[in-house]
Amino acid sequence: MPHMPDHGLPLVQLKEQRRDLVIGLQRHIGPVSGWQLLQIATVQQAISAFEEVISDLDAEASGPLEDTEANIVRLRKSA
Repeated sequence: MPHMPDHGLPLVQLKEQRRDLVIGLQRHIGPVSGWQLLQIATVQQAISAFEEVISDLDAEASGPLEDTEANIVRLRKSA
């Protein structure tokens, strides 16, 4: 996955928390509890939500610039 700026959101911390939870499961002996799976699922859901927000923020940031560049090209062609 390409590097994405975090826009000040706690994405890195959430990914580290998920990693720690998964490593804890790998070391766990015996059946996995529903609570453990719920913790990982909750963190994963938060990560997905943050990544979607970041994607939206990046799209908004790049959108107006692309529109401006397209308008400049149109103006040059019409001149």
